[in-house]
Amino acid sequence: MTVDAPGPPPSAGMVWIPGGEFAMGSEKFYPEERPVRRVAVDGFWLDEHPVTVEEFAGFVNDTGYLTLAERPLDAADYPDADPELLVPGSLVFRKSAGPVDLNDNRMWWQYEPGACWLRPSGKGSSSAGRPTHPVVHVAWEDVSAYCLWAGKDLPTEAEWEFAARGGLDAAVFAWGDEHFPGGRAMANTWQGEFPWQNLLVDGHEGTSPVGSFPPNGYGLLDVTGNVWEWTSDYYTTPTQTQHSCCVPSNPRVTSPDESFAAAGEPGSNLPRKVIKGGSHLCAPNYCLRYRPSARQAQMVDTGTAHVGFRCIVRP
Repeated sequence: MTVDAPGPPPSAGMVWIPGGEFAMGSEKFYPEERPVRRVAVDGFWLDEHPVTVEEFAGFVNDTGYLTLAERPLDAADYPDADPELLVPGSLVFRKSAGPVDLNDNRMWWQYEPGACWLRPSGKGSSSAGRPTHPVVHVAWEDVSAYCLWAGKDLPTEAEWEFAARGGLDAAVFAWGDEHFPGGRAMANTWQGEFPWQNLLVDGHEGTSPVGSFPPNGYGLLDVTGNVWEWTSDYYTTPTQTQHSCCVPSNPRVTSPDESFAAAGEPGSNLPRKVIKGGSHLCAPNYCLRYRPSARQAQMVDTGTAHVGFRCIVRP
């Protein structure tokens, strides 16, 4: 294991995460987090916080890159879609007027023409006044392009979870086991009844500037809440990859075939990647996933108003 930092940070704003072994997953919450298994990772550098609007703008200004949400759509790729919606855009959260069926996410997600990283809520909105907010509406292709430009990569699910735990191996949250220690909100999440009643106990509706809440034990900011974060692993269930009696070192899921099987959707031709950390839309009554062990599958062609990323550099 690489414990000591091998030198100075490869770029500003990166934190050294010492290698180690930890208990990955949880038996206490959602089925996809099970079983708990011992995993080891080598040391690495990780961005202190999610990539911000300002940082992503530097990439776009330097390269002229156009994100997936800004590009014209090909009708042949979406044969069942409403032709009027086949315009550049992305998924935006819309608070409901009252309680709704939590099994139907169409009650709060809306495809918004014009929505992208520059216009997070669609036409008429702007990210210009939010330079230190996490960039959102970035699909897998977009984050991969940014990483290539920056000379970085995306963490695996194991690397991300190890770092997010901050040395607290079996704790529920990135800061410990108590939800609101001393009555203090420790992350940007949803308080109240999702998706209609946000009590704003944490002081934020929507994303918040990075660093608005205390860092974890490794000095990382916003590892849970605020925005979900892409990892490099394809989504599969832990039981599909855990067959050895030995502790796997630096595990990763590199095959999209496993992602198709785990998605459980016959005929699906879009692989999923693992996203971690939960977001400002996670609430105990719907999505208690602002925890290091929590995980979710995200289609590679989809960026939404609550998904971002942070980068890794391995020695």
